[in-house]
Amino acid sequence: MIELLAALSASAAAGIRIALPLLFIGLLQGSNLWSQVPILSHISSNFLLGILSTWSFVEIFASKKLMGQRLLQIIQLLLSPLVGAIMGLAVASTTATPSWLIAFIGGSVALVLQLVQIGWFFRLRGLPLWATFIQDGLCIALVFFAFDAPKQGGLIALILLWFAVRSGKYWYRWYWEKRRQYGRAY
Repeated sequence: MIELLAALSASAAAGIRIALPLLFIGLLQGSNLWSQVPILSHISSNFLLGILSTWSFVEIFASKKLMGQRLLQIIQLLLSPLVGAIMGLAVASTTATPSWLIAFIGGSVALVLQLVQIGWFFRLRGLPLWATFIQDGLCIALVFFAFDAPKQGGLIALILLWFAVRSGKYWYRWYWEKRRQYGRAY
């Protein structure tokens, strides 16, 4: 059960950013850099370190501007299920749960959280600067929690999923109020 909570935590981090959690998961493994991570263990560590470091900086700095947020959202929407699955499998490698199920759950969690971010982006017409700083910090914290405190990390991931459900209800209600207000043309 603890491995599943750790997988939820790591997958939630992948739902917030793509390269940053992969970079941290590799660095947390010490000198073996991504040797325990499915798919990434077949790629050169130096190459991965360069690519993930560069893309992490792009994610951190581009997310602070409106145009950068739009560009990142497209890329993150496409890659978040894959990275969520990889992160889930990397953290929960010793569980009795089938790996395809962990990959599916991890990819789904990452995709749902990414969709919620996109929804808030369009609802607010861009994410505020303070929200992007919270995303960066939360992403890093979730990766650390996945290794050091999986129960707390899993709980945070479940709270984020609860927030996603609440956001969906909020948007649904907002849409129908606007539709009623402006008629069927909206």
